[in-house]
Amino acid sequence: MKKIAYIEIDTHAEIAQAFMDIMKDSSECNVEYYFSKKIKDRVEQTGETVFLSDSSMIMEQLKLKKYDLIIIGTVHRYFNTFHALVQKYNTAVIVHNINFSVASKGALMKSIFKGDVVYRLKLWWKEGLFYTSKVYRNAKNLLILDEELSSDKYKFLPLFYSENFEKTENKHLTVVIPGGVSQKRRDYHHVFETIQHVKTKEKCEFIFLGKAKDSELKQLQKLSQQLPENISVHYFSDRVSNTDFQKGMQKADILWCPIQQKAEFFSREEIYGRTKMTGNLGDAIRYSKIAVFPKDYPSRLEFIIPEKENVLEQFKELKNTRFDFQKNYNRNSVLKKLEKVLSGLIAI
Repeated sequence: MKKIAYIEIDTHAEIAQAFMDIMKDSSECNVEYYFSKKIKDRVEQTGETVFLSDSSMIMEQLKLKKYDLIIIGTVHRYFNTFHALVQKYNTAVIVHNINFSVASKGALMKSIFKGDVVYRLKLWWKEGLFYTSKVYRNAKNLLILDEELSSDKYKFLPLFYSENFEKTENKHLTVVIPGGVSQKRRDYHHVFETIQHVKTKEKCEFIFLGKAKDSELKQLQKLSQQLPENISVHYFSDRVSNTDFQKGMQKADILWCPIQQKAEFFSREEIYGRTKMTGNLGDAIRYSKIAVFPKDYPSRLEFIIPEKENVLEQFKELKNTRFDFQKNYNRNSVLKKLEKVLSGLIAI
């Protein structure tokens, strides 16, 4: 049986969770996990071998074991540590922001003074910021989680499968907008304005399934007081628990994903669907939901639907539309594809 280490000491607990969920049934690979306390506190463990780790410990911990493959879930900091790691072991790195991963030393230097200067200076002085491109360049393999972004350079790592949740039958149209309620990555101004001008006698519910704060929270509070009785909005002012998120997603007739075309990471421009994946893609697959995306979002997937001008009528039409997620995204087939990819990474 192949032995794999999965390291997440930075950010993406949800990706680590997805990897754990599908790999627990693998008969070909034995995976051990190295998580920071922040990540360990956010994942649900069901018997997996999980070690508490951080950037000061990980190299010593890996010395004690022999792995066929090491997967790094995120390289957005601790660049000096990861630079040492990729030079020593058969390592694959999951890439979340392609433009950031290839940024030159000069571009990174300019970016230091464009955001949180104190934090970015710390990355430079203490965590080896200028090793960024070397980490990605020296890793044996680069992985991507959106198949449409894959290439010879970026190998697709299939993680997302359709779970067998019981379908909720709603008496009225229920639209869920998943993700943190922030204008930075999604166009919530468009959503608020659209809901405010909805004209229908039918009952509709819009669920904002992510923490709302600051100006977006104030806009939601104001919006909820202005709507007619047949239209309601539900939102959260605190972090949404895994249980509430799951309930909300299961309740959805349609997912509404107003993703901004462009985003920034470390002051580097990233484009959703071209250099960066949206987590809403994994949400749609996991919960078997058709999702309405902006019309400029590049996707050939049948369950990703471009938004029309009259989006409410579009939601009504899509409410009873069915897409067979089990055909391409059932757990067993995704696991077999994943095991095949992992075997290929080990064989290299």
